[in-house]
Amino acid sequence: MANYNVVKNPNGGWDTKQDKASRASSHSDTQKDAEKDAKKFSANSGGGEVRIHGLDGKIRDSDTVPPGNDPNPPKDKKH
Repeated sequence: MANYNVVKNPNGGWDTKQDKASRASSHSDTQKDAEKDAKKFSANSGGGEVRIHGLDGKIRDSDTVPPGNDPNPPKDKKH
């Protein structure tokens, strides 16, 4: 199980980073493509959380990738 973050790259584009990793797992031109990569990587590792950060660096959305354990299943009605 692995958690991933989608963060803005200071040189442009968006990075997909695993928790506590120093380097990005992938780099994309768009946030949407980086989010797809993060969900694919998380699913391949047994599920987990994907956190999407905004331009300000704050988490703006998160999604549990199956078979990950959603900590608040009744509240997460967006996905």
